[in-house]
Amino acid sequence: MTTALMVLGACLLALSVVVLVPVRADAHCDTMDGPAVRDGRRALETGDPGHALKWVGAEHAEELREIFGLARTARVQGGAAREVADRWFLENLVRVHRAGEGAPYTGLKPSGTPVDEKVVAADRCVDSGTLDPLVDLVPTDLLPELEERLAEVLRRRHFDVDDLEAGRAYVEAYVGFVKLAEGEEHDHRRARSAHRH
Repeated sequence: MTTALMVLGACLLALSVVVLVPVRADAHCDTMDGPAVRDGRRALETGDPGHALKWVGAEHAEELREIFGLARTARVQGGAAREVADRWFLENLVRVHRAGEGAPYTGLKPSGTPVDEKVVAADRCVDSGTLDPLVDLVPTDLLPELEERLAEVLRRRHFDVDDLEAGRAYVEAYVGFVKLAEGEEHDHRRARSAHRH
């Protein structure tokens, strides 16, 4: 049995324990259309893991590098082997990223999974460089901080793929911006404030 076939077998076993639940995604990092998966695919296609490694902390980088290497080895078999190897790598990328956020991992949601309109608008803000897509979707009191966070994302978005520290700083700024836009941080703040009073 070749190494690639053994890796493929391991990939299939790993995927068989993941239950994919077609529900609405709370965020979009765990969807097949999300930015982490897009960067994971770019890493697989280019052979440069830096595209994906920025989504995980330094403490998990070696684990993901090893998985990336095994997936790249298996995917050269083509066909179903390539598809399974890619999926295995992407599942692990998102799993480790979610763990770094302290969030549970429930599998990758399929392409087309509905995502909060504020998250979609936040991505459009990053693409356009303006807060306009979010203005009518968020409380007015959040706009000044969202403006600051968007500016930080835009300032950090151009970096060398091999500069993982810069890449992780960009992801941190991006995730912080999106979470505030979708109201996650705002809700936590209000809950803490109510608890204090």
